[in-house]
Amino acid sequence: MDRIEDLIRDSIQQSSMENSYETGLPSYLQNDLDAYKEGLRTKSTLLDCLWGELYGSINTAEISEGSITPEHAAYLRNKFLSL
Repeated sequence: MDRIEDLIRDSIQQSSMENSYETGLPSYLQNDLDAYKEGLRTKSTLLDCLWGELYGSINTAEISEGSITPEHAAYLRNKFLSL
């Protein structure tokens, strides 16, 4: 039973981390992330443009502004921009 409880706890922690990493972002990054998610959902023909906008916004937030951590940026890149 302990193993199942550990798996449930790990799953909840992972979900919580994902929620925190995908919300409360700088407004420009949140906008681009939401637009990209919507583009994925609707199979937008502009997905490559939305990808580029999100890529640039992640870099700006991490490198230029320091408003997200490198770990946070890596999470967003791995989840949304990996090919």
